Amino acid sequence: MLLVHGSITNGTKALFYEALHCSDAMTRVSNVFNSTFEEKFKINMEQSNFEKLCALTEGDYQAFLYDCDGTLADNMAAHTESYLDAAKEHNVVFDPAIINELAGWPIANVVEEINSRYNSSLVPTAFKARKAEIFAAKYLEKIQPVDYVVEHLKANAGKVRIAVVSGGDTDAIERTLEVLGIRDLVEVLVCAGDTERGKPFPDPFLRAAELLGVAPDKCLVFEDGVPGVQAAEAAGMHWVRVDLLEFG
Repeated sequence: MLLVHGSITNGTKALFYEALHCSDAMTRVSNVFNSTFEEKFKINMEQSNFEKLCALTEGDYQAFLYDCDGTLADNMAAHTESYLDAAKEHNVVFDPAIINELAGWPIANVVEEINSRYNSSLVPTAFKARKAEIFAAKYLEKIQPVDYVVEHLKANAGKVRIAVVSGGDTDAIERTLEVLGIRDLVEVLVCAGDTERGKPFPDPFLRAAELLGVAPDKCLVFEDGVPGVQAAEAAGMHWVRVDLLEFG
């Protein structure tokens, strides 16, 4: 800064105030830029997930088989809470991590596994009904999509055959797909009870392929958990973990 006899000259004052003005302007520009960049970056990340998913699913597949909960619908936390709430009514407390561990299993089988690990005596059929009531009352209508997976399904409907294969109850899965706005795009729905064995056995995926009239090796499975991947491999199908964006 220019000093004359220990004081600031008028010219220097003008320069100083101009610099302050420019600094404020630059701050405002920077804030706008950062906000715009963050928004665009967020959008690009979503687009990137969709593009990555599309790249993973290239090939001569004739059918796409999607899991529902945790794959198309971002609702696994809600399902976990409904399990916990139903169990608390019987004074049963368990580690909620088991629900993600067994993602894709029919509810009755999950309850049997909880009984085995925690020495509880929950009745699978009654528990399943109560859990469904809690989920429907508190969470079902608020379900949000896993955006890039739902968009992938929409983009491929009419190009390949579409099925949803879930370990959930038919009524809940039907309503979930309606809330997501994609029920009319799904040609085949295979849910708990439609096959003798559920995931991680291959039966549900093989049943979906049979109903679609597509050979298993021409089907691609979309999953978010280990049991679903195990079922796909046992069925002789390739798979994509949508949460990890991995192909196998």
